[in-house]
Amino acid sequence: MSLRLTTYLVMNGNAKEAIDFYEKALDAKLLFCQTFGEMPENPEFRLPEGTEGRISHAMIRIGESDLMLSDTFPGQPHQSGNQVTICITTADPAQARQIYDALSQDGQIQMPLQDTFFSPSYGIVTDKFGVNFHIYTEGKQ
Repeated sequence: MSLRLTTYLVMNGNAKEAIDFYEKALDAKLLFCQTFGEMPENPEFRLPEGTEGRISHAMIRIGESDLMLSDTFPGQPHQSGNQVTICITTADPAQARQIYDALSQDGQIQMPLQDTFFSPSYGIVTDKFGVNFHIYTEGKQ
């Protein structure tokens, strides 16, 4: 099975500004950008008014490397210093489960591994060393 690790920056409402900055400073190319307002509505997680323009997910390419960015979900805490995470991408949901379970041992689950509108198997975990991982399974567009 093939795995890909991508750096993922979680910003505090300034992801769009960071994207613009990296486009100029590093000649980055925007590959994808979606705001919270463009996501399907979720009655369990209503967006506070005025936060629709925050970035829910973006990807830029810098040279031959990709960088993912998002803003925190409105109302979620953000602490400088922990905004860098690693996104582990696989095409195999069973492999995603194995990685998620292994990283969860003695760690903390931030989001259970689950089917989402953008991935058949996605979750977030902080491992026992305090490193944040997004486990992303390709397969939904």
